[in-house]
Amino acid sequence: MGRLHISARALRPGRVLRNVSSSAKVALAAPMQQHSVARQAANPIVQETPTTPPPVSSRIRAPSNAQMSFPCLDILEHRTRSFDTGPEPIYSRNLTGYEIYRSSQPLRLDNGGILREFDIAYETWGQLNEDKTNAILLHTGLSASSHAHSHPKNPSPGWWEKFIGPGCAIDTNKFFVICTNVIGGCYGSSGPSSIDPADGERYATRFPIVTVDDMTRAQHRLLTEEFGIAKLHASVGASMGGMQSLSFGTQFPESVGRIVSISGCARSHPYSIAMRHTQRQVLMADPNWRRGFYYDSVPPHAGMKLAREIATITYRSGPEWEQRFGRKRADPRKQPALCADFLIETYLDHQGEKFCLEYDANSLLYVSKAMDLFDLSRSTRQKAIDTRAAQYLADADAVSCALPRNPYTEQPEGVADIPRQLNFDEARDDLVAGMAPLQEMPVFVLGVESDILFPSWQQKEIVDVLRDGGNTKVEHVELGSDISLYGHDTFLLSVIDVGAPLKKFLEKNI
Repeated sequence: MGRLHISARALRPGRVLRNVSSSAKVALAAPMQQHSVARQAANPIVQETPTTPPPVSSRIRAPSNAQMSFPCLDILEHRTRSFDTGPEPIYSRNLTGYEIYRSSQPLRLDNGGILREFDIAYETWGQLNEDKTNAILLHTGLSASSHAHSHPKNPSPGWWEKFIGPGCAIDTNKFFVICTNVIGGCYGSSGPSSIDPADGERYATRFPIVTVDDMTRAQHRLLTEEFGIAKLHASVGASMGGMQSLSFGTQFPESVGRIVSISGCARSHPYSIAMRHTQRQVLMADPNWRRGFYYDSVPPHAGMKLAREIATITYRSGPEWEQRFGRKRADPRKQPALCADFLIETYLDHQGEKFCLEYDANSLLYVSKAMDLFDLSRSTRQKAIDTRAAQYLADADAVSCALPRNPYTEQPEGVADIPRQLNFDEARDDLVAGMAPLQEMPVFVLGVESDILFPSWQQKEIVDVLRDGGNTKVEHVELGSDISLYGHDTFLLSVIDVGAPLKKFLEKNI
């Protein structure tokens, strides 16, 4: 046998042998055991008499305070475990009451993606007149379905129940109302939870990035092909719906008679983008998100809950909450807790719990990103037109929206292919040019002073830009804090203060 090369340092007493082969350890075991026996013979160990063990009280010490309970986390953990048998996400169920328009022609998208075919879910109220001139296209907010009002196929109240109907703000005795679920949504229209016809699998995060303009081009196809409507009486929307309404008018000015934009904007601004970005980051950090491929498994309900709580903070106003909740605690008889304790906390917790399984997480990511990308400036619109044209010329089935694997980093001005950042005046002129198609269009704009998500100065920007472009048919209403403290949600709650001027505008000169 060959000699074992073991260093003297490795043989020091008590030293653990590392990086030594198994055969070397076996060879060393016998002489080390003999050495140990010899030491014991030379130095016999004196056996001590066992002592009485210390009392239990001195061996087990109680903590200073009791362990705090976390019912809020218990709920999340229980829901995660329960997905073996339920609950099934509401958006994944076969909800009834809507119709489906299916387009077999591809929809080429502003940022290079493509939908080879797509579905749009829609619902209608009222009767379309013989010459098809009394139609109103109602646009939804971020997470709303097409169910804006109850009807025989779905008698549950809609999200704008009190604004639509005989004699209401949108009078169904006079108008035929169409409301759709947007492309990218999850209530019947094509979105990330839909099946990709190319391979029969869910899109998940293979769904392409969409824009508000993409959504309204799909809606225009619905109007012309499904209903044969050449020109709408009006395009109406609030929040993201207000964006869509302006988008529809600027893309298809010949196809609409008047525009209504409530609590919307002409371009997204940094605060709104930041708040939606934060929601997306919280959602994507949920380990159950799995980069979008969570279908048929546990959805990222914890991330959705937290994202909705963040969003709710932007939907209402501080003064309203001061009056409604103040510093009241849910149960002042009990000790403070780290879970929901104050009434405002229990309110946010309830909003998150209610929403977390009602809407698809990927749809929230895609539709909120579409809001961030919204910009009616001419340069933005032209870039999108060029992108779609290049895709059409290159290959009808090409998908040119592949994204880099590394994080985006800010590029300095002057780098090749990076357009120069427009200064304030140039950006304003760019926006005026982009909204020029609305120059002759009657436009109604409503804002709310207490709105922090779409502050009232953003509605004033719409008005000023249109007037700078020569539009003399702009009507502007701002609800002060003396009228509404509901913030961004005013358009859902203030039936009289929002509904009355809306009704007046829609019925003028008809």
